Amino acid sequence: MIIGGAEDKLRRRTVLQDFVTASGGRESRIAVIPTASSIGEEIVAVYAALFGKLGAAQVEAVDPTSRDDAHDEDLVAALDDATGIFMTGGNQLKLSSIINGTPVGQAIVRAHRRGAVVAGTSAGASIQSSHMVAFGSGGATPKQRMTQVAAGLGLLTSSVIDQHFEQRNRYGRLLMIVAQSPALLGLGVDEDTAATVTHEIDDTTGAEREVMRVTGRGAVTVMDGSRMITNAFEAKRSAPLLASGVVLHVLPAGAAYDLTRRELLPGETVIDPEDAAELEAVGKDLRRMARDIAASDASPTVLRRRMSRLRKLRSAEQSPLDDQPDPLPAALLEPARTPENGATR
Repeated sequence: MIIGGAEDKLRRRTVLQDFVTASGGRESRIAVIPTASSIGEEIVAVYAALFGKLGAAQVEAVDPTSRDDAHDEDLVAALDDATGIFMTGGNQLKLSSIINGTPVGQAIVRAHRRGAVVAGTSAGASIQSSHMVAFGSGGATPKQRMTQVAAGLGLLTSSVIDQHFEQRNRYGRLLMIVAQSPALLGLGVDEDTAATVTHEIDDTTGAEREVMRVTGRGAVTVMDGSRMITNAFEAKRSAPLLASGVVLHVLPAGAAYDLTRRELLPGETVIDPEDAAELEAVGKDLRRMARDIAASDASPTVLRRRMSRLRKLRSAEQSPLDDQPDPLPAALLEPARTPENGATR
């Protein structure tokens, strides 16, 4: 689960809720790795509180601060027991230089292979690919030596990841990497946005493929340079690069993309969680009222009283930002027809 950084922690918390749910919800055991951060203890406290509120059963810190620490058997055991692993933001080069090639790094890879959810935000997103953006400058134009690449964990081998993508204008540096290594897909993930990659079996061919689905507030930009023309091999230091024929995809929430075959897949309808909850509550109220009316010989006066109580109840549950209570179906506002007024029920 690749998160572009600055995920919402105060309001809907869609991305973080998705992580907790995928990790097992109320049965989840989450390990937080704050190694990339300069405030590890504080950031663990923040995420522990958040994940607890979102339903996680257990949250534990796994915080190696040196390569010696990354050989600690207790830390490895915590990762082996985790159903979800969350790597925080910070400095991805610090993170990779401490955990890559150590028992802790191997435990993360092992967890990924056994089906645990491995998520990372910002720096924790970048390290998931085999080729990791170590550092670099922003800008829309790709330039030679605009960024440096180091080895990542290799959970994702087909792509290279950049984060805070739209907010920090990182188009140029990701395109530079794709120009130099066109076999890699470039994935630029916006803030408060997640690209969740799963291994699935193609229904047509029976072959395994990597499928990426987008959730959150922003978008994931995909750069496919498999047929591009570039002068990256001969461009001078800091010179703008020739980059022609790149296929660009901008994928908002609900979009799906086949990373193996490099093609867009049918998307999914995205339903706002608050809207879904509101619709479900209204539906329950109306179904309950319909059962009551059918079960009793309700007179028009009784029906109007029930409708009034329902309006008041729904109005009290409205958000302070809502001006009006939910409308009720017009049919329910009509007087009930009974033998007394000459109509049949």
